[in-house]
Amino acid sequence: MKTSEFLSLLKQHQNKSLLFEYAPDQLVGANYHITEVKNITIDSVDCGAGTDFWKETIVQLWESPKEKEKTEFMSTYKALGILNKVDKIKPMDKDTEIKFEYSNDHFHTAQLFVNDFDLDETSLIMKLSVEKTDCKAKETCGVVPTVAEIEKEACCTPGSGCC
Repeated sequence: MKTSEFLSLLKQHQNKSLLFEYAPDQLVGANYHITEVKNITIDSVDCGAGTDFWKETIVQLWESPKEKEKTEFMSTYKALGILNKVDKIKPMDKDTEIKFEYSNDHFHTAQLFVNDFDLDETSLIMKLSVEKTDCKAKETCGVVPTVAEIEKEACCTPGSGCC
């Protein structure tokens, strides 16, 4: 999800609570705070000597140990206010992918991408997912794709009638 899409969702649903699902049926606690917003630039070289360059917005979520008993989640209105304030200090590139950095006692620190979102009468629930590492230079490195990857690629090629 692009940063602009996330901000737009917050604007459209300012009267809702903002929840984050970091794993299936596992929510970031209601005691979370937005503790940092990072404008990240990645300028990389992969194992096949290929170069790449992109930007991301990373929003860090942290659960306050002093507020463990809190049951009311941050509102989308408040989150939008925080992000708008950040944007005035350090403008965010709205065309970048937005990710959420999070951990707790039972979940390792990870940068999670937005896989989907749900809406109900009271909440906007951002469904986050872990992105697995991958070799970007498979052909150069001689990595043979798995049968599942080949089938997926064959099925979803333009004109295949699958997608």
